[in-house]
Amino acid sequence: MNNNKPTLETFFQWNIDAPRRLPDMPGQVAVFSGRAPHKETPNEDAAGVLCMGDTSTVLMVADGVGGLPAGEDASRLVIETIAGELRALPPESRDNLRETILNGLDVANRRIMVETSGGASTLVLVEVQGRQVRSYHAGDSIVLVFGQRGRIKLQTVPHSPVGYAVESGMLDEDEALQHEDRHLVSNIVGVADMRVEMGGTLRLDDRDTLLVASDGLTDNLTVQEIVAIMRKGRLEDSLAQLVQACRERMTHPVPDQPSHSDDLTVIAYRL
Repeated sequence: MNNNKPTLETFFQWNIDAPRRLPDMPGQVAVFSGRAPHKETPNEDAAGVLCMGDTSTVLMVADGVGGLPAGEDASRLVIETIAGELRALPPESRDNLRETILNGLDVANRRIMVETSGGASTLVLVEVQGRQVRSYHAGDSIVLVFGQRGRIKLQTVPHSPVGYAVESGMLDEDEALQHEDRHLVSNIVGVADMRVEMGGTLRLDDRDTLLVASDGLTDNLTVQEIVAIMRKGRLEDSLAQLVQACRERMTHPVPDQPSHSDDLTVIAYRL
């Protein structure tokens, strides 16, 4: 394990035109973050990529809850607080991050309640240790892992009435994308009853792709469309195609296809 201080890349209120490839990471990492088309207020998404050592990386995306004040402040606080807790770890403790991640999220939850005027955020976080990954989430942003042939190995369930209905089989994905209550979220960071869903460990294979994204992605493209675009090709090229397809849906609605203009943040990762 690298004894140097962990390195952190953050993306707060970004509005870039194309994905950015991050160098000097244990794996391949590309990031995109931009505000909704034609939007003049700040991008309320935030993201962080924290390199903890030679084989350890933490990927985070937070999405400030729309309709509440200071969404961009809430999402920034989530990323900053968790990253701060992780960066304070001594080198000998960096192989086991679970307790620190959960504690950092608890601290972030309290900070949002105290330091913002009713703001809140969702969070998706993935801990990568060598080939092992573990997801953590609160809200309706998503973690996806899939192979080169398109087989989905991990898909987090949105903490929302519609998300639970899809998981139980009461709705299919197409119905969910058009559902009038799709925007409702039942679990967020910044409230007293916030809860964290932590996944089990999953092994990444060489050609697997890992995506961590705000709901600006999944409100406009189906999971099948996302996988079809991202499963092959150079990582940053595939991510650029994904962003283009998503923004095309946002700006040029087509009958019977999802279209929801929103801030969009995606982190893509491969070994």
